[in-house]
Amino acid sequence: MKRLLAATLLLLPLVATADDGDDPYLWLEDVEGERALDWVRGQNDSTFAELRENELFQSLYREAFSILTADERIPEGQIIGDDFHSFWQDESAVRGHWRRTDIESFKTGQPDWEIVLSVDELADSEHENWVWQGVNCLGGDSDRCLVELSRGGKDESVYREFSLTDKAFVDDGFVVPEAKSNVAWLDEDRLLVATNWGDGSLTNSGYAREARLWTRGEPIEESTSLFVAETEDTLLAPFVIRNGDSTYAFLVRLFADWNETEYRPVVDGKAMPPLDIPLRTAFAGIIDGDVILGLEEVWEHSGERYTTGDIVTFDLESGETGLVFSPNDKQAVRDVEVGQGSLYLGLLDNVIGRIWRLTRDEDGWQRKELALPDNGVATIVASSSSREDLFVSFENAVQPTTLYHVSGDNELSTVMSLPAQYDATGVVIRQQFATSADGQSVPYFIVGREDVLEEGDAPAILYGYGGFQIPILPVYYSDPSRPQHGALAGRMWLSRGGVLAIANLRGGGEFGPRWHQSALRENRQRAYDDYFAIAEDMIDAGVTSPDKLGALGRSNGGLLLGVALTQRPDLFAALDIGVPLLDMKRYSKLLAGSSWMGEYGNPDVAEDWEFIREYSPYQNLEDGKDYPKVLFYTSTQDDRVHPGHARKMAAWLEDKGYDFFYYENMEGGHGGTANQDQLAMRTALEYAYFIRMLMPAVWDREAIEAP
Repeated sequence: MKRLLAATLLLLPLVATADDGDDPYLWLEDVEGERALDWVRGQNDSTFAELRENELFQSLYREAFSILTADERIPEGQIIGDDFHSFWQDESAVRGHWRRTDIESFKTGQPDWEIVLSVDELADSEHENWVWQGVNCLGGDSDRCLVELSRGGKDESVYREFSLTDKAFVDDGFVVPEAKSNVAWLDEDRLLVATNWGDGSLTNSGYAREARLWTRGEPIEESTSLFVAETEDTLLAPFVIRNGDSTYAFLVRLFADWNETEYRPVVDGKAMPPLDIPLRTAFAGIIDGDVILGLEEVWEHSGERYTTGDIVTFDLESGETGLVFSPNDKQAVRDVEVGQGSLYLGLLDNVIGRIWRLTRDEDGWQRKELALPDNGVATIVASSSSREDLFVSFENAVQPTTLYHVSGDNELSTVMSLPAQYDATGVVIRQQFATSADGQSVPYFIVGREDVLEEGDAPAILYGYGGFQIPILPVYYSDPSRPQHGALAGRMWLSRGGVLAIANLRGGGEFGPRWHQSALRENRQRAYDDYFAIAEDMIDAGVTSPDKLGALGRSNGGLLLGVALTQRPDLFAALDIGVPLLDMKRYSKLLAGSSWMGEYGNPDVAEDWEFIREYSPYQNLEDGKDYPKVLFYTSTQDDRVHPGHARKMAAWLEDKGYDFFYYENMEGGHGGTANQDQLAMRTALEYAYFIRMLMPAVWDREAIEAP
């Protein structure tokens, strides 16, 4: 395979290392540098020539695009007043449109949608590559919203004031210029803004460290400073909660260890001292003047002892606390939402989804589980502090999503069900358990046709993440959709005789904060050992074999796969490594990297580098190893995880004589794509890669040269 390399780099010895600061590929960190982009174009051309220029890829693309743009999808969105608002993309709205319908219409399952804003039309009229990032509406009697848009899908975005009544941007309204900002409505004429205010106003992670109060009519640069965090902190951001007739404003400060936060109330236009609560605490909402907190550490307060994972109340006036719910060792609270007079808990019970409604009386908190199906993913889709009802959904990798309306007295009625996106006849989902290196039992889900699982030794893909307290669940479809989701995997992989496994590694949130904290910093290897244990369990059970097992991961999961490549290449025949962290010596110096030091450690501290160095993929590549031919993908416009990670790792592999595939989209941010067409293309590329590596007979049969 012909690839582009500078002549000087060809002269570098194969024994060179990147551990001593003599990194020969620093030039690939120049994101928009012409030399680096020429290298990227050459890699893309080589990959496309082998994976994309055939009939199989075209079939896969059509399959992915039909799912990603299908009209038969469950709308995701939010309740604003008495309307349900949703952002929607399909074949006729590639960039998407923001739409709304009233709740009663939505409950029928055949809502009468009204388009509020077309991003396609906006991008065309303004000649901008706008990508939708979300909307923040003031609510109540106000029709004002802030629409967030980014150019090409970057984390940097622009906020623009929008009128729901006029369905148009407000002339001379609020506009927060392009930056990594956080903005919240205080009232119709005042915003709380944390953004790039100029020199010295950003943290080392590249996020805002100063929050200001901006009043309508004054220039943004003349807004009033409320609080300035330290440069070493991760970020400072405002948020506002409205509960009934009350408005509560706060500034949240993430310290250098992003797991540690403080919350400062904003009262009468001034920032107050932080709440007297633990630093490792999640702020879940407010009900009747009580803050709902999710504890991520033990807290002894006023003679009471609360443990990690507990949900507690904190009275803003008196400081008194009370226990709402304490999960057992197999439970984790995934989500907490506030309704009118109720709390809703989204719970994982041994990684199986449940939803409870909690109400408070003189005897304390009373709870009732909603009567949803079992053995799947239960999600709170939309609720409102001004309404007693809510919308919830249920799905798993085999069963399409069903959306339910839940009345104030807990009666469920089906709103709509997603049609099957693939023929799941005979497909089963099972929960299995592997034993990790230290004896810890680690769950995972395995999905495949029963006849394929019974025969054994099947091509299989193992998806993993294991970080940032994010639970990895076997969903059917979710936006932005990923190749491991049931609909895409079912149509593009299971139907061709493949097997999919979903790993629930330590570092994630499947069993709450303790599961996450057990794999932080010096204990990071536990997440990797969990992944290897699951792979070995699948092989030992005869489900697959090392020459038929593939690995899939992105972002922190891309780091996981980089470790799999360098530590256990014997287990895998293919690794799909997306928007990855790989050079852990320099990760904290690149883009938002320093904000993750609480997760991984600080490589500039000798004691931390000692344990990071043991697994950092870029520093652990070796000559003469039997590495599989991996696929890297990233995005030039990723302003969260630097594309230099994937670029440099690929260049090192090439220098050492290893072959690989590489794809870099020129736009799309950390998601890697800017629209559904690009996402369909990349998804097809990923499955073309897995079929090429793990299903040679299918590849030979289906990859017929297109006429």
